[in-house]
Amino acid sequence: MTFRFLAGLACGVVLSVAAGSPTAWFVDGYHGGIYGHYPPGYTGFLVERLKAHPDWRINLEIEPETWDMARVAEPEAYAALQALMADQSDAGRIEIVNPSYAQSYLFEASGESAIRQFDHGIRKLREHFPGLVCTTYSSEEPCFTSCLPAVLKSFGFEFAVLKNPNTCWGGYTAARGGELVNWIGPDGTSILAVPRYACESLQPGSCWQTIAFGNSKDYVAACLAQGIEHPVGMCLQDAGWRGGPWLGWAEKGHYRPTESVTWRGYIRNVTAAQTDDDWHFSQEDVKPGLMWGAQVLQRIAQQSRAAEHRLLVAEKLAAMALVESGRPAHSDAFDEAWRNVLLSQHHDCWIVPYNGRLGNTWADQVRRWTSLANAVSDVAVQNALEVLLEGERSRGRRFVRLFNPTAAGFAAVVPVPVPNTVESSQAVSLAGDGRRFPTQIVEGDVPGQKALLVRGEVPPMGYATVELRDRLEPTEAGVTVEVSADAAVLESDLYRIELDPAKGGTIGSLVAKKLGGREFVAARNERRFNELRGHFYQQGGFRSSTEQPATVRVVENGPLRATVEIAGTIAGNPFLQRISVTHGSPVIDCSVRIDWKGQPRIGEFEEKDGWRNRRRPAYDDRFKLLVLFPARLDDRKISKNAPFDVCESRLEDTFYNSWEAINHNVILDWVDVSDGAGEYGLAMFSDHTTSYTHGPDFPLGLTLQYVGKGLWARDYRVDGPTEVHYALMPHAGRWDEAAVPAVSASWQEPPVGVSCRGSGEPRHALIDPGNPGWTVPAMFERDDALFVRLFNAGGDGKPCELGLGFESTKVEQVELDGRVVEKLEPTVDAEGRRSVRLSIPRFGIRTLRFSGVNFVRPE
Repeated sequence: MTFRFLAGLACGVVLSVAAGSPTAWFVDGYHGGIYGHYPPGYTGFLVERLKAHPDWRINLEIEPETWDMARVAEPEAYAALQALMADQSDAGRIEIVNPSYAQSYLFEASGESAIRQFDHGIRKLREHFPGLVCTTYSSEEPCFTSCLPAVLKSFGFEFAVLKNPNTCWGGYTAARGGELVNWIGPDGTSILAVPRYACESLQPGSCWQTIAFGNSKDYVAACLAQGIEHPVGMCLQDAGWRGGPWLGWAEKGHYRPTESVTWRGYIRNVTAAQTDDDWHFSQEDVKPGLMWGAQVLQRIAQQSRAAEHRLLVAEKLAAMALVESGRPAHSDAFDEAWRNVLLSQHHDCWIVPYNGRLGNTWADQVRRWTSLANAVSDVAVQNALEVLLEGERSRGRRFVRLFNPTAAGFAAVVPVPVPNTVESSQAVSLAGDGRRFPTQIVEGDVPGQKALLVRGEVPPMGYATVELRDRLEPTEAGVTVEVSADAAVLESDLYRIELDPAKGGTIGSLVAKKLGGREFVAARNERRFNELRGHFYQQGGFRSSTEQPATVRVVENGPLRATVEIAGTIAGNPFLQRISVTHGSPVIDCSVRIDWKGQPRIGEFEEKDGWRNRRRPAYDDRFKLLVLFPARLDDRKISKNAPFDVCESRLEDTFYNSWEAINHNVILDWVDVSDGAGEYGLAMFSDHTTSYTHGPDFPLGLTLQYVGKGLWARDYRVDGPTEVHYALMPHAGRWDEAAVPAVSASWQEPPVGVSCRGSGEPRHALIDPGNPGWTVPAMFERDDALFVRLFNAGGDGKPCELGLGFESTKVEQVELDGRVVEKLEPTVDAEGRRSVRLSIPRFGIRTLRFSGVNFVRPE
């Protein structure tokens, strides 16, 4: 959203031609929609302005739902726009350049969400414009992420644009190259792109524009001096502005001659439409500067993330039910749930969360949207479980079934709901190899509900049935916790963790038993492991949770999971931290809750000019409230995931304090720090997209809180407790050797446990990746076919056998727009195991479509 007051400017414009001067080009158009900004009667305005200026061409980035409204409210103007849109050739006057459903930033959500943004948006647009051709991707906002070349090409796009000159409040891309580049994504896919030119500097005196926003004489001169033969500027105006062509009513002193173009017309007919300039684009070439740590943004990110993964799990369980029983999924309900999740990813939710009428701000809408999506997901999960357990016959014994929605098989401890009257459990779970594991009663995820923790070995994308027996002794030792006045010790089969109550309950020692007893807490570091620290500039400067002793109490005392709670204060504000270890799990689960007393001010300083000021306290994470992890790792290297990518960081550190110097400091799901030799590392997982910290003399940290002024002088305050869920995993080797993506997936989409009668197969995998680096981001039913999305998150690109736990009449690899890439022929080995063979490049995605799935339930 662009914030400029534009009034009293002339509406007419003629893009004049001066003889002998090189021609420049300009991409004009509109951005917005029914949720962002699209006032009544605006379709008529667009049609009228196009008629008044026959040489003017526009590029549209309008939320697809907008046309539902326009069809009803402005039927004549809507029909006229449809007629104009019918010409999708290079000569056409309108190009839709961002068909995504909700104009997401894309870097803040999963790669699967990026796919759904385009899929749902294009489907909606084609309800209104059946002949729509998606040629060029462009956005007014910094809606970019590194995996876009593969996603766009698979939807049929030919070109992309990496500049957003008029709305850089939330960030921009790196300046590089000349007229065209080959934008190469992490999987090697290339798409021809117009970059933010190397000469396209940030506008002097501005904190929201580059010099390309108005085709100024200086801008065009800089382009020509760089050797750009066909310089192009761009401005997608806010829908609602009523001046018509941008050059002439808002920017009168622009360069002449300038011609109005669509992006497809410019790239195909003005440029050479090819280049040998390859840009291996890194996620760190996306430079977002949002209000990381602000409580309102933190909650939006958490709500959106939770709804997204609940929906993905629901789709997968519904797909399992389809395979097992032939019960089709309620695709309309899933579409509505996705609509709400996608809207929660709208860029305006993330950059102007307080905008809107009281009670109907973007933050309010995100809460409602995600609640609706969660309701659909919860109903879908329960319906799927009913189908999956239907018709079971009692064997006279007790069983639980554990459903795994991820692509990695692993030893899982899963909560299974039990009656609230159950106080304890003497049962053991039986493993197939003769081992017997204890069980444990804990508080359930729903307040007031209890759960039985059961350990079982779950297969990938399938289920395991675990038998429970009473009056048997477990063969495996459990986890323990011991608390004294001087120390608290959590111990599992994998870790020994010692907490120091005198230092605010921080971790003094973290030993990984099965990694040769390696200590992961840095010695002689001025910062403490799991310490809370931030700059409370009205309360004496930097304050730490280590300043006051903490009390440690036992919440869960094994035998499958042990949890301690640390109660302390920071700058007079009480906090609770929880740390849990679970039998067999490499993940150390953590959370923090801070109950604020009044309104603290946390950040570098109190900002006075929040409108045009480039220097902002909201940018420098060193002064925000952080949770820190000084690890015993030398010559540290950072890796971090991004949508369908893992970025090996090239940054010396993550810090910046001014708009023109933004660094990519974003954690999507995880950040991993390893030693220079790649022998050991520490992965940090987050329950929401936010920022992280790291530098040569600064430990890995997660941003928890910023309180102060931000964009447009808005005061970002706290209005309740801050609650964040995070986790740690010490490991050997690099992130890929440690299967960090798979662990992250299982942490965000844990197995679902339910009591059952035990009939049917004891163990069944629907999809079994042959490569340990492959994940399954999505599995869903649509149009009577089963779709499986695969992502190579860390493996090599060699062909592998993908195991199939079902039959189908046809298997096809398809593009995201449905085009068939190739037909795959399943094979069956001597033991009756079915598979298809395919290869996926590292960080590549593949979509398989299974038709005629055999709905035979195992006996």
